[in-house]
Amino acid sequence: MTGLISPEPAPESGPPRPVGAGERSLLPDVLRGLALLGILIVNVQDFAGFREWTQGGVNRAVQVVTDMLFNGRSISLFAMLFGWGAAGLLARHGAGTLARRLLVLLLIGAAHFVLVWHGDIIANYALLAFALLLTARLTAPLLVTLAALLGGWWLWSGVLTGLARLDSSRVRFDGLPDLRPGMGYAEVVSARAATLPNDLIGSTLYNGPWLLALFCLGAAAQRTGLLTHPQAHRPLLRRLATFGLGLGLPLGALLAWLNTQPSLAAGLLAIPVRMGGGLASALGYVGVLGLLAAAGRLGPLRAFAASGRVAMSNYIAQSLFMTTFFYPYGGGYFGQWGAAYSVLLALVFGLAQLPLSAWVLSRFGAGPLERLTRLLVYGWGTRREPGAG
Repeated sequence: MTGLISPEPAPESGPPRPVGAGERSLLPDVLRGLALLGILIVNVQDFAGFREWTQGGVNRAVQVVTDMLFNGRSISLFAMLFGWGAAGLLARHGAGTLARRLLVLLLIGAAHFVLVWHGDIIANYALLAFALLLTARLTAPLLVTLAALLGGWWLWSGVLTGLARLDSSRVRFDGLPDLRPGMGYAEVVSARAATLPNDLIGSTLYNGPWLLALFCLGAAAQRTGLLTHPQAHRPLLRRLATFGLGLGLPLGALLAWLNTQPSLAAGLLAIPVRMGGGLASALGYVGVLGLLAAAGRLGPLRAFAASGRVAMSNYIAQSLFMTTFFYPYGGGYFGQWGAAYSVLLALVFGLAQLPLSAWVLSRFGAGPLERLTRLLVYGWGTRREPGAG
């Protein structure tokens, strides 16, 4: 069992089981691995404690590149892949297995939030994804329509909120954790534990329509076989690449400009610009990589598949390393590094996860958290995946 939600082959007889290595499609794992690296590059701003609009010189240049290529893009791609995998699991094993997996992910995500980092997305995804249980009979066109309605309403609401604050003199909210020099681990954990219920519920209510839209787009891709059989969808992939990047890159430039402005209005407008442009670029990335996969030309990008297969273990390992390095109870560099050094550290660590992931798969067949999840959902113990390594 690999990734947050694994891809699933066609229904079969017998008890539920996780997907074997020989049954997997390469493209989804490559996309997930690339998204994971992009998420780390964006999240390092929160880990390191710098504010986007205060960056100058080379730090600002790095922030601009981050905004244009990764910010909102990687998380949109990751969320769509989550929906894609959940839809496959629902089709293969039914509502009971998907519900059990989501409950396990909810517990893992809550533990990640309290014990490691306040920016966890696993619990939020798991809680919202229960709504996908109601979509089992929806066709791909209906799922896309539902995504357009939910996503369009959420984006428009965000634009209106930002425009309403254009005359405000307030400074934007940075969202950084409240960390002070000398804080111990127990103090940080206690503070996060106290805020978990409110943070989880608040994030679910605020981000719910947008994330459900992304989940529905992923489910539509699962219905059509877009990611598992890209060679059969070349015209669609070309349109995604052309129109997705054609819209996403200009919106990325607008986001980069908004993130140089300290005003509250700029901060609020950056949210729909980030996510709208992020979705467009993510679809563009799917188009480009899908065309490469269809032509058998993924080349060195294939290395990201190993990271994508152990996405949950890698995601939490990123949080463990970065918080230990930056937080007061570890290295204590929080608030001392700008974008350039922080992103460089993220790149080095994220790329180092590629060969490590390949080794873990060859040695154990699955990541530690993937193995734990498999045990709790399927009762398969610690057996290696069929065809692994």
